[in-house]
Amino acid sequence: MAADPQSAFHILLVEDEPVIRELVSSMLSDGSVDVVCAADGVEGLKLAKSRPFHLILMDVVLPQLDGVSVCRILKSDPATSRVPLYMLTAKAKKADVDSATAAGADGYIQKPFKGTELMALVDRLRAAASVR
Repeated sequence: MAADPQSAFHILLVEDEPVIRELVSSMLSDGSVDVVCAADGVEGLKLAKSRPFHLILMDVVLPQLDGVSVCRILKSDPATSRVPLYMLTAKAKKADVDSATAAGADGYIQKPFKGTELMALVDRLRAAASVR
Protein backbone atom coordinates (compact mmCIF):
# COMPACT_ATOMS: atom_id res chain seq x y z
CA MET A 1 0.00 0.00 0.00
CA ALA A 2 1.30 3.40 -0.91
CA ALA A 3 1.58 5.69 2.09
CA ASP A 4 -0.25 8.97 1.89
CA PRO A 5 0.91 11.14 4.79
CA GLN A 6 -1.74 13.76 3.98
CA SER A 7 -4.66 11.81 5.42
CA ALA A 8 -4.94 8.57 7.31
CA PHE A 9 -7.43 5.92 6.22
CA HIS A 10 -9.41 4.89 9.31
CA ILE A 11 -10.63 1.31 9.66
CA LEU A 12 -12.81 -0.09 12.43
CA LEU A 13 -12.32 -3.82 12.99
CA VAL A 14 -14.99 -5.49 15.10
CA GLU A 15 -13.68 -8.96 15.94
CA ASP A 16 -13.83 -11.00 19.14
CA GLU A 17 -10.77 -13.18 18.41
CA PRO A 18 -7.59 -11.43 19.69
CA VAL A 19 -5.35 -13.29 17.22
CA ILE A 20 -7.40 -12.10 14.22
CA ARG A 21 -7.56 -8.54 15.59
CA GLU A 22 -3.77 -8.50 15.87
CA LEU A 23 -3.26 -10.13 12.46
CA VAL A 24 -5.55 -7.74 10.57
CA SER A 25 -4.27 -4.70 12.45
CA SER A 26 -0.61 -5.50 11.78
CA MET A 27 -1.37 -6.44 8.17
CA LEU A 28 -3.18 -3.21 7.32
CA SER A 29 -1.52 -0.60 9.56
CA ASP A 30 1.23 1.11 7.60
CA GLY A 31 1.41 4.64 8.95
CA SER A 32 -1.27 5.95 6.62
CA VAL A 33 -3.83 3.33 7.66
CA ASP A 34 -5.15 3.43 11.22
CA VAL A 35 -6.94 0.32 12.52
CA VAL A 36 -9.12 0.70 15.62
CA CYS A 37 -10.37 -2.55 17.16
CA ALA A 38 -13.47 -3.51 19.10
CA ALA A 39 -13.92 -6.92 20.74
CA ASP A 40 -17.73 -7.09 20.71
CA GLY A 41 -20.76 -5.72 18.90
CA VAL A 42 -21.72 -3.12 21.52
CA GLU A 43 -18.19 -1.67 21.62
CA GLY A 44 -18.07 -1.71 17.80
CA LEU A 45 -21.36 0.16 17.57
CA LYS A 46 -20.18 2.82 20.04
CA LEU A 47 -16.85 3.29 18.23
CA ALA A 48 -18.52 3.46 14.79
CA LYS A 49 -20.71 6.31 16.01
CA SER A 50 -17.91 8.10 17.91
CA ARG A 51 -15.78 9.17 14.93
CA PRO A 52 -15.63 8.83 11.16
CA PHE A 53 -14.26 5.66 9.60
CA HIS A 54 -13.51 4.90 5.96
CA LEU A 55 -14.17 1.15 6.33
CA ILE A 56 -15.72 -1.17 8.88
CA LEU A 57 -14.73 -4.85 8.98
CA MET A 58 -17.22 -6.83 11.07
CA ASP A 59 -17.34 -10.42 12.28
CA VAL A 60 -20.82 -11.99 12.30
CA VAL A 61 -20.49 -13.98 15.53
CA LEU A 62 -19.78 -11.47 18.30
CA PRO A 63 -20.50 -11.27 22.04
CA GLN A 64 -23.34 -9.03 23.25
CA LEU A 65 -24.62 -7.98 19.80
CA ASP A 66 -24.02 -9.93 16.59
CA GLY A 67 -22.41 -8.37 13.54
CA VAL A 68 -25.51 -8.54 11.34
CA SER A 69 -27.48 -6.58 13.96
CA VAL A 70 -24.70 -4.00 14.28
CA CYS A 71 -24.60 -3.72 10.47
CA ARG A 72 -28.37 -3.16 10.33
CA ILE A 73 -28.16 -0.43 13.00
CA LEU A 74 -25.22 1.35 11.32
CA LYS A 75 -26.76 1.18 7.84
CA SER A 76 -30.05 2.64 9.13
CA ASP A 77 -28.29 5.63 10.73
CA PRO A 78 -27.63 8.53 8.28
CA ALA A 79 -24.38 9.35 10.12
CA THR A 80 -22.88 5.90 9.41
CA SER A 81 -24.91 4.50 6.52
CA ARG A 82 -22.41 5.50 3.83
CA VAL A 83 -19.37 3.87 5.47
CA PRO A 84 -18.44 0.71 3.55
CA LEU A 85 -19.07 -2.25 5.84
CA TYR A 86 -17.66 -5.67 4.99
CA MET A 87 -18.42 -8.81 6.95
CA LEU A 88 -15.25 -10.73 7.81
CA THR A 89 -16.42 -14.13 8.99
CA ALA A 90 -16.24 -17.91 8.80
CA LYS A 91 -20.03 -18.07 8.42
CA ALA A 92 -20.21 -18.56 4.67
CA LYS A 93 -23.46 -20.36 3.93
CA LYS A 94 -25.72 -18.68 1.39
CA ALA A 95 -28.22 -17.84 4.16
CA ASP A 96 -25.46 -16.08 6.13
CA VAL A 97 -24.40 -14.02 3.11
CA ASP A 98 -28.04 -13.21 2.29
CA SER A 99 -28.71 -12.11 5.87
CA ALA A 100 -25.69 -9.79 5.90
CA THR A 101 -26.58 -8.38 2.48
CA ALA A 102 -30.16 -7.76 3.61
CA ALA A 103 -28.79 -5.90 6.65
CA GLY A 104 -26.85 -3.60 4.30
CA ALA A 105 -23.35 -5.12 4.22
CA ASP A 106 -21.34 -3.90 1.24
CA GLY A 107 -19.30 -7.09 0.96
CA TYR A 108 -18.48 -10.43 2.51
CA ILE A 109 -14.98 -11.74 3.14
CA GLN A 110 -14.77 -15.35 4.20
CA LYS A 111 -12.32 -16.61 6.84
CA PRO A 112 -9.73 -17.85 6.35
CA PHE A 113 -9.05 -14.78 4.23
CA LYS A 114 -6.04 -13.82 2.16
CA GLY A 115 -4.05 -10.80 3.28
CA THR A 116 -3.82 -9.67 -0.33
CA GLU A 117 -7.63 -9.64 -0.50
CA LEU A 118 -7.90 -7.27 2.48
CA MET A 119 -5.08 -5.04 1.26
CA ALA A 120 -6.64 -4.83 -2.21
CA LEU A 121 -9.97 -3.81 -0.66
CA VAL A 122 -8.29 -1.06 1.39
CA ASP A 123 -6.32 0.16 -1.64
CA ARG A 124 -9.50 0.24 -3.76
CA LEU A 125 -11.48 2.17 -1.13
CA ARG A 126 -8.60 4.59 -0.50
CA ALA A 127 -8.34 5.32 -4.22
CA ALA A 128 -12.10 5.90 -4.44
CA ALA A 129 -12.01 8.21 -1.38
CA SER A 130 -9.19 10.30 -2.84
CA VAL A 131 -11.20 10.91 -6.03
CA ARG A 132 -14.05 12.50 -4.06
